[in-house]
Amino acid sequence: MPAKAGTAGRLLYAAVMPGWTYILTNKPHGVLYIGVTADLPARMMQHRGGAGSAFCRKYGLKRLVLIEPHGRIEDAIRREKAMKAWKREWKIRLIEEANPEWADLFERLL
Repeated sequence: MPAKAGTAGRLLYAAVMPGWTYILTNKPHGVLYIGVTADLPARMMQHRGGAGSAFCRKYGLKRLVLIEPHGRIEDAIRREKAMKAWKREWKIRLIEEANPEWADLFERLL
């Protein structure tokens, strides 16, 4: 599995980080969605309001369980593509290392 990254504590930098990768789910060990954005709070509001991706709407993916800040949006895009190629087991391990309770990190954005 690639190196460990990102923690929930980095949410405080939401206003100043130019790129984010994130994982949404519908429940612990449920369906996973990996996304990238330059504006994490706004993107989460889109997902929560049903204006996010069709995939997220279809499976009810609104629980934000992992975020990773990046200094450049290009780095966030590269990370998203890499994570999408990972085995599911690696994605779950990454989530559980950073957020063992699969807590919804959305509340920390507000």
